[in-house]
Amino acid sequence: MSAIDEIKQRTDIVEVIGQYVTLKKAGRNLTALCPFHSEKTPSFFVFPERQSWHCFGACGTGGDVFSFIMKKEGMDFGEALRVLAQRAGVTLPSRVEKDSGKEAREELYRANEAAALYYHNLLLNSPGAEKARGYVVKRGFNPTTVADFQLGFSLDSWEALKQYLKEKGQTEENMLTAGLLVKAEDGRTHDRFRGKLMFPIRDIRGRVTGFGSRVLDDSLPKYVNSPQTPVFDKSGTLYGLDRAAAGIRKQDRAIIMEGYMDVITAHQNGVANAVASMGTAITETQVNTLKKLTKNLVMALDADAAGEEAMLRTVGYENILNAEIRVVIMPEGKDPDDVIREDVKNWQGLVNIAVPIVDYTFDKTLARLDLTTARDKSAAVDRLLPTVAAITDPIRQAHYLQKLAGLIKVGIPTLEAALARMRPAAARRITPLPRREVITPARRPLFSSPREEYALTLLLRYPELKKLPEGPLPEFFESTENREIFNAWQAVKDVPALKERLDPSLREHLDAIINKSLPAGRNDIEPRYADCVMELRKKYLKGLAARKGESGETADLAQLEEDVKISTQLREIEARKSKRTGARR
Repeated sequence: MSAIDEIKQRTDIVEVIGQYVTLKKAGRNLTALCPFHSEKTPSFFVFPERQSWHCFGACGTGGDVFSFIMKKEGMDFGEALRVLAQRAGVTLPSRVEKDSGKEAREELYRANEAAALYYHNLLLNSPGAEKARGYVVKRGFNPTTVADFQLGFSLDSWEALKQYLKEKGQTEENMLTAGLLVKAEDGRTHDRFRGKLMFPIRDIRGRVTGFGSRVLDDSLPKYVNSPQTPVFDKSGTLYGLDRAAAGIRKQDRAIIMEGYMDVITAHQNGVANAVASMGTAITETQVNTLKKLTKNLVMALDADAAGEEAMLRTVGYENILNAEIRVVIMPEGKDPDDVIREDVKNWQGLVNIAVPIVDYTFDKTLARLDLTTARDKSAAVDRLLPTVAAITDPIRQAHYLQKLAGLIKVGIPTLEAALARMRPAAARRITPLPRREVITPARRPLFSSPREEYALTLLLRYPELKKLPEGPLPEFFESTENREIFNAWQAVKDVPALKERLDPSLREHLDAIINKSLPAGRNDIEPRYADCVMELRKKYLKGLAARKGESGETADLAQLEEDVKISTQLREIEARKSKRTGARR
């Protein structure tokens, strides 16, 4: 992902804005007195799900975390980018590093995508994949699921994939870097995956970053993954996230499972918000990724010792979410895959009664102790008080302190004294989080509104459009990058001057927009541009109306007048659009 993508992933707008104003809950959103103008009644809203803010008062403006820092600190985009990058622990690569690495990473994505297609075709058609096809049928996966997850098979051959990718123009060096090949001590290379069921692993944007694989016999290890590569980081990856993101947003809940099979079975049976943590333990990076989609996380790991231990280590991540993590209590000896295949309604029932992870920790810890003895009471305090100390919410901390006192029949003042002796280092000592790596992320244009980019492409390709009376306004561009390019374009005469004016971090995005393909001919450029501007305006007004509705503001006279104005403008846009369509006919 790009550096800007990485910053957005690691940055919570609520935490940033909360450093400047006192935010209060307002339904699913938060409100405060606007930091940009004087007011007595809050008109400033933060929308966590959208990762955006808007002032419905005198400012009448809004945006994302970048625009907030720029407006509040009086910074330009580049300065805000560097401030937020430092805060998020993201290293901004130099222009030279960016240019030299971009195409190399694209080659890795292309190699992985080609390998995924090759493996998938083998699973469907190769005589050597008969055993793999039988295993897929045994697991109950239907053809649609096999296609959706692009399951595949690697031949039991040392060089089958290597030869295939060479024919597709890939070099051995690139295949090695992608983790598809292994180099032996004698310098020769061979396929990493041989005779295995293959699982392409994709990022949230659907790009194949690596592979998981499963043996089809009793040999060990049962599962083998791609190694760390410039595009694959196991600790930061969530299997199935590309397919689950929409379901997570819709249900406002993510279910974290352990393995590929669990997730595939879940999605086939309608559990569309399931992802896998690529192993038993979930990481801080994975939690931060899911936090952008929902704060409601449910752990559903396998009912074995490793799964139990992984859930106990997850307690500390509640402070990152500022919300409870819950745990699905699995029936004895059964995994999520088993329960879902038996009865998906029973599975949904288990999810609905999932218990808070701290309660789960209490239950698992105390189940091994005899609380009638002084020794085990002391052991309970030794093991559970650090968990309580790690809770930053004072109300929840008090709740679990009282619970522990009641269970071991010890006075609360005794535990409070022990808790006081543990602070402030106890929480850090007992609930260590994985160290955040300072990485140099891959740089490429960010995904944004195609309509915004289309408008910019027209403007950049045909500078005369700037002179038309009805062009877009800066607020029509939801993407910070697109808005910065639009603002800069208004102040310069040509593209070279624009590149000089822009922060270097945006130049690659600019190049992608300039080089977008457009329909042949230019006789209808102005009408197409006018249509695009109208659609951008329409989208902006509808978004503004939706945010006003979500804010839950009291409908006073001024607000009603504003709502009428928005509705009138939307009707005018539709009328003009119909008139233009009729004229073309």
